[in-house]
Amino acid sequence: KQYDYDLIVIGGGSGGLAASKRASELGKKVTFHLNTTWGLGGTCVNVGCIPKKLMHQASLLGKSIQDAKSYGWELSSDEVNNKWTSLVEMVQNHIGSLNWGYRVQLREKKVTYVNAYAKFEDQHTITETTMTADKFVIAVGERPRYPDIPGAKEFCITSDDLFSLPHSPGKTLVIGASYVALECAGFLQGFGLDVTVMVRSIFLRGFDQQMADKAADYMEKEGVKFLKKYFLKKVNLPTDTMSNLIMSCPNLIMSRPNQVILAIGRDSVTRTIGLDKVNVALAKNGKVPTNDDDRTNIENIYCIGDNAEGRPELTPVAIQAGRLLSERLYGGSDHPPFLQCDYEGVPTTVFTPLEYSCCGLSEEAAIAKYGEDTLEIYHSNMWPLEWTVPGHDSNTCYLKVITNLLDNERVVGIHYLGPNAGEVMQGFAVAMKCGMTKEHLNTTIGIHPTAAEVWFALV
Repeated sequence: KQYDYDLIVIGGGSGGLAASKRASELGKKVTFHLNTTWGLGGTCVNVGCIPKKLMHQASLLGKSIQDAKSYGWELSSDEVNNKWTSLVEMVQNHIGSLNWGYRVQLREKKVTYVNAYAKFEDQHTITETTMTADKFVIAVGERPRYPDIPGAKEFCITSDDLFSLPHSPGKTLVIGASYVALECAGFLQGFGLDVTVMVRSIFLRGFDQQMADKAADYMEKEGVKFLKKYFLKKVNLPTDTMSNLIMSCPNLIMSRPNQVILAIGRDSVTRTIGLDKVNVALAKNGKVPTNDDDRTNIENIYCIGDNAEGRPELTPVAIQAGRLLSERLYGGSDHPPFLQCDYEGVPTTVFTPLEYSCCGLSEEAAIAKYGEDTLEIYHSNMWPLEWTVPGHDSNTCYLKVITNLLDNERVVGIHYLGPNAGEVMQGFAVAMKCGMTKEHLNTTIGIHPTAAEVWFALV
């Protein structure tokens, strides 16, 4: 049967972009449906990784200005302020340039771009602009979750709103202990704002809990306040002022933050694209179960990125999965069908004020998988040279290596809390792919003076 396209990609994020561009490079006729009011690039570019990292950097620069005094720099004023409106303008300008760049890339790759909300009509047809295709890729991403409490949607914002907020959020209450919550709280406090984080249970669920607690401890020392073991019950707008909100929590009345930011997780937006019409299976949380080839239970419909059940919710994962999917589908003999995305051992970084990066298993996950008696765990504090002159605490930065004694002390988890964490971790992720053992660390000569050299002196 003849279809309008070989492949239709639904969703405007990094995974869908990668899949569509690669399929077109391999000679296929492809169309790409945005399915959002954002520009091209999805969560990461518009309301996630990119604006978050830029605001994190802005916060770090403020601290560096203070440190500069210890290095002999004479500042004309002791008061250093961040101008929120200028920061937001520059961040949004950069996002706009990325949006435009993706448009240009799609045009250069001869991918048909459709700014419309696609929904399935049948297994080979979508509407709002009716088109047919042989195969489909679902990559529509996620949106912030709102708690089912009075006032949440009326009076609260999410991280999706924060990066384009036209005014400084002022005194801020952040709800949640996810990486999004801690990252936002961290850079807002770095701008000099009064920030409180309400934590219902644990910090950074799914991450190594010792490292997560250390990251939060540093934030607390820097001035972020934590309300632990509390949850939000309702949000009210008081009658005597329009500038502050009143929070109600069990056993606690919190008075008047200017802004409440919800960061309690994100949900897949797969229920609004007609998957029920084509019988694509969905998990209870809206995720799409897939096999090792990223195929759903319907033979011509695939799913990648944050929507795929059990996959790491990270931009580089979606990009790799999208590119390899197109190569498997259309690459022929040059790209063998067994070339699948490796979802294990994916490195990541949490951009808290003191950054935390990791690759492999947390200590909790390693114990659950291998048993405590089969593990050897090496750990150490470190004191970056850059921290010595300003007199920062020598027992704050921390690293940990988890090895499997029954497998030649192969490294199964590696964790770092300190400056430039993502840059430090990337090389170790490659080493872990190659089967790095503790002996490899022992026999490697470190670069001096660096924070990373401590890895090679662990005993």
